[in-house]
Amino acid sequence: MTVPKEYIPHEIEPKWQSAWDMSMYHFNWEDNTRPQYIIDTPPPYPTGNFHIGNSMNWCYIDFVARYKRMRGFNVMFPQGWDCHGLPTEVKVEETHGITKNQVPRMEFRKMCEELTGTNIEKMRKTMMNLGFSTDWSNEFITMDPAYYVKTQKSFVKMFDMDRVYQDEHPVNWCPRCETAIAFAEVEYDSRETQLNFLHFDKLEIATTRPELLAACVAVAINPDDERYNESIGTNVKVPLFEYEVPVIGDNEVDSSFGTGVVMICTFGDKQDVRWWIEHNLPLRKAIDKTGNMTSIAGKYEGMTIAECKKAITEDLKSEGYLYDQKPLEQNVGMCWRCKTAIEILSERQWFAKIDRDEILNTADEIEWLPEYMKIRLVNWTKTMEWDWCISRQRLFATPIPVWYCKDCGKVMVAKEEWLPLDPTQTGPKEACECGSTEFNPEEDVLDTWMDSSITALHVSGWLTDHELRLPAQLRPQGHDIIRTWSFYTILRSMALTGKRPWDSILINGMVLGEDGHKMSKSLGNIISPETVIEDYSADAFRQWAAVGGSTGSDIMFRWKDVVSASRFLHKMWSIYRFSLSHLEDYEPKQLSADELDLPIIDRWLLSKLNTLVRSITASMDAYQFDEAFKSIRGFAWETLADNYIELIKSRLYGDDESGRKAAQYTLHTTIDTLSRLLAPFTPFFAEEMYSRIGKGSIHTQSWAEVDESFIDKDIERAGELIKDITSAVRRYKSENGMALNAPLKEIEIYGKLGDVTDIEGATNSPVKVIAGEPDFEHVPVGVKPNMGIIGPKFRKQAGAIIKILT
Repeated sequence: MTVPKEYIPHEIEPKWQSAWDMSMYHFNWEDNTRPQYIIDTPPPYPTGNFHIGNSMNWCYIDFVARYKRMRGFNVMFPQGWDCHGLPTEVKVEETHGITKNQVPRMEFRKMCEELTGTNIEKMRKTMMNLGFSTDWSNEFITMDPAYYVKTQKSFVKMFDMDRVYQDEHPVNWCPRCETAIAFAEVEYDSRETQLNFLHFDKLEIATTRPELLAACVAVAINPDDERYNESIGTNVKVPLFEYEVPVIGDNEVDSSFGTGVVMICTFGDKQDVRWWIEHNLPLRKAIDKTGNMTSIAGKYEGMTIAECKKAITEDLKSEGYLYDQKPLEQNVGMCWRCKTAIEILSERQWFAKIDRDEILNTADEIEWLPEYMKIRLVNWTKTMEWDWCISRQRLFATPIPVWYCKDCGKVMVAKEEWLPLDPTQTGPKEACECGSTEFNPEEDVLDTWMDSSITALHVSGWLTDHELRLPAQLRPQGHDIIRTWSFYTILRSMALTGKRPWDSILINGMVLGEDGHKMSKSLGNIISPETVIEDYSADAFRQWAAVGGSTGSDIMFRWKDVVSASRFLHKMWSIYRFSLSHLEDYEPKQLSADELDLPIIDRWLLSKLNTLVRSITASMDAYQFDEAFKSIRGFAWETLADNYIELIKSRLYGDDESGRKAAQYTLHTTIDTLSRLLAPFTPFFAEEMYSRIGKGSIHTQSWAEVDESFIDKDIERAGELIKDITSAVRRYKSENGMALNAPLKEIEIYGKLGDVTDIEGATNSPVKVIAGEPDFEHVPVGVKPNMGIIGPKFRKQAGAIIKILT
């Protein structure tokens, strides 16, 4: 049996990548005999770069998928692509030197689709190189009509349920992207600003946003503030703009902040929106969709927000209204994509209703791994005050299937059987109730989370001829999208089916650079998975992902961990090569373990091996991949290579046929078991191992089973004793300058030890086992003075006494 001397991953990995029949990973929709295990895989955004964070997360998913298949589950590990969104639009504009408004709508969309398709191919290649056991027969691409028809149908269904509606309402707005964004897409950053103190008619106020004076609709005071409560119910004039607004009382006003008097503008922040609704105040729109001032801003019309702020501040100073300024640290909401400060504008948009109790109750039905991650969803849900704004003012996204009657203005929502469609290209198939056949299309599109929030439904067979297999068994994802993907998926699954989307959710951390910071281009600490594969191997990368940290924790990428992983593969190859060199004449299952009458050290290894299988199975069931793989490495390197193999070499090379067969049986069993345990983690290496000892692919074999009859703690203690005795003899030889194979006259062992064959073989010396206790002659070999006693007693003579003693 020829086994190459060196393990060369750059030859082995491409070989198996080409040889594997990927259909062995396909989910069988017709199979109801095996338990299902459906994974709601995250659909990455097709940037063309399957980055290290993606790669780490997919390693985790692949560990689970491969393990569950070996345990007999009917596994679906699909691959999706979350295509729509602003980044692609921006990239297309940059690539072609255009803006989206300079070309026809459908031509621009086609450019986006072509770029996305190219990027998907690049990312697929990286995924294949990393050895993922993806079920490509269940691939989905959200920009394809076959997928977004479900997004559109879900919109129509939720509209019919009164869970989706259209209304004019304050929304978070990005002036740069010129689109509404959801609260989950708002990031916060601390910035230093100025708190401006103004004479506001007979009152004094403090504000960080003087540019919103034209949008002021009221001034608010806490009724318990005795300084100002007499002003409640009166009117005051707005500085520079000279129109009157009411002074109202509200307990939400913080009397200790600024002057204790605040202006209510439409809109400076969420608190303004609350007051606007509660007190039924008028609406004044001072900022438009592009972030410029409107006509109500008077002479400031057309200025950007920043320009207006500067100009108004100067005018307030010159007119004597501004009497003080103080620096202030403030959390500013920003667009998660472009980092522009968001505004709150009142716009007509589409919304999905949020049922907080339904989401929280469903979250309690789901197993969170780790459990402490659930609080992120709970806290986010409890803070939600507005419904989810699901419409966006972009082009490359799922069209909203809606038209507006030109005559009566009625909203016409498409019927499900008309879908998929783009209302800008296709009209409704029936007239309006008023009889008109003239319509204006809805040009807004759906939030990309409307696509990805139905992935659990899609992979479970929703709206297909297949039986709905909801809930899926696992949702693996990062902790950074709990408030988006997790939140929206639960909302949509419950609204559309009344069922939870998954049984369990596995939360992964982020990848940090060796400097401890999150990987980013600006910090120059980005490592690509392709670089790791080229320099070492895919299996080495996968090992790094496995042992890098526990579930939910951030993981630091360190090259030394990859080097260690690569060394283990080469060590394991040496073990494998040595073992197979002694198994050429071995036929598996020639004789049973009982028939072979295994020596203690063989039974010791098999006890340790089966204990290992039991431990790793428990770790895999708990998604503790780091514990599982560290156990494999420790067993292979220390127990098997450093101890067992050294102890049995004399039997493998000797003339005792029964002893040799026992060692062969144990070695073959161990190598076969290790190949199964390694298969989820290092699929290329495990396949290469198994190809010489088994039939078919290791990835179609069953998981290693625990043979409880082998687990024996007494045998393990006896085996440890043999190992320790052998180590002590070797240490003695080394300390005395002897070769490790040099014979000794005799080794005497006092105690109960029936089998000394392997000790004799490993030490090349006869062993005599003697009952009873040894008669030692105690000879002092050194004196160590106790200064704590000598010093205080003899003081000045202490040095001389110590010299005599030593």
